[in-house]
Amino acid sequence: HVVWREDTVLPEGLYTLVLHNRVADALLGQYEKWMLSAAFVPCEQRLRMVNPLVFTAWKERLLVERLQQKAQQVQAYLKQTENHWETAFWWLLARNFGATVNSGAFEKIAQTIPITLLAKTKGQLLQTEALLLGQAGLLQQDFNESYPLTLTKEFEFLHHKHHLPIAFVQLHFLRMRPANFPTVRLAQLAKLIHQSQHLFAKIKDSDDIETVKELLNVTAGDYWDTHYLLDEPSGFLPKKTGAQMVNNLLINTVIPVIYTYGAYHGQARYIQKATEWMAAIAAEKNSITKGFEALGIANQSAIDSQALIQLKNEYCNQKRCLDCTVGNQLLAAQK
Repeated sequence: HVVWREDTVLPEGLYTLVLHNRVADALLGQYEKWMLSAAFVPCEQRLRMVNPLVFTAWKERLLVERLQQKAQQVQAYLKQTENHWETAFWWLLARNFGATVNSGAFEKIAQTIPITLLAKTKGQLLQTEALLLGQAGLLQQDFNESYPLTLTKEFEFLHHKHHLPIAFVQLHFLRMRPANFPTVRLAQLAKLIHQSQHLFAKIKDSDDIETVKELLNVTAGDYWDTHYLLDEPSGFLPKKTGAQMVNNLLINTVIPVIYTYGAYHGQARYIQKATEWMAAIAAEKNSITKGFEALGIANQSAIDSQALIQLKNEYCNQKRCLDCTVGNQLLAAQK
């Protein structure tokens, strides 16, 4: 019988192991400080003491954890689509075009547009834009410009012909840079669909990440050169996805699906490709990575940034110091 303190008499024949006098007071004191800490990470004052090799190995494990978490979403899509990889890829791609604020709405929009319908209309950019903007509820108003009026007519025809369900989504524009407006992102997504065929298959079979970047680096149609919103002209600026958006799509869409594909089919080369591509992508810059960089932790590639995000969200914020390799090494030093 293992206890912290012995506070009762056990029946004869049962033995007790008491732990409170076997754990160093300094270790308990350090652990208690971490549990009460409001710092960016509980152990930040001692973080520089960790052996860099230990931290590197831990980040590799954290990356695998993060990829496995992302794979769960892909697996959920596959279950819904009866293992249709192109559809699962389309749903996740659309979700990540919506970024954090509109991700759920973009996912619902994608789920109301069958990939077979996209294949039929992709030859006409106007039709693809009409489908995406219409299912997003962005064509339900009176327009003055000819292009939005044409989109509306096209959508009404397609919606009636194919009996499309209503997505019932609410899109957010507030506190957002115009380049990230959902109108612009949907137009870019439409252009990507328009100029690609069997996109997942092409990406899966590619061994060159630069080729994949070229596939994802698109510019919205000509109308959007002078618009961020429908029927509201703006200064001339082509609406390209850009390097940051492409990297985001690689990290959150392409690599998780490739990783899941490899794990599902037992093909290690796809898992290895996912890791190699992650290493070839520039590190993300956000509040979490900047916080770790301020503490002297390297953030040189997407492997580092994804691992640090996993560490902060799943360990530091949850005060899971005893499950953390870094926390264990620092506590061991207290003995």
